[in-house]
Amino acid sequence: MTTTYLIAAGLLFVGGVAHLLDLLRHGLHPYDWAPTWLNLYWSSLVVLDPLAAVLLFRGKRRSADLACAIMATDLAANWYAVYGIQHSDFLAQPGLQRLTAFGAFVLVCTPFLRKHLSA
Repeated sequence: MTTTYLIAAGLLFVGGVAHLLDLLRHGLHPYDWAPTWLNLYWSSLVVLDPLAAVLLFRGKRRSADLACAIMATDLAANWYAVYGIQHSDFLAQPGLQRLTAFGAFVLVCTPFLRKHLSA
């Protein structure tokens, strides 16, 4: 397994823990400013992020697909939240900046590294 996937797996696990802490502190609606469907999506990452991380640690190809799906949808959800709901912008949101960098990392690296993972 490459270092790239270990980094991605570690960061997905960290994301899952962050969503778990939000869920434990605030329930299924941790972000009172966001609509219910968005809160439920972010709460679902409590399961999806660690699942992708474990599959990456195990070197499974489907983990790369899951990680890409998670990152694409999480980026879309967060960009929508920042621009469409909070009426903020990228430069004012360091969390969105970090998520975008990680999403780009996963989405750009996956096509090159996926062939090194087992079915």
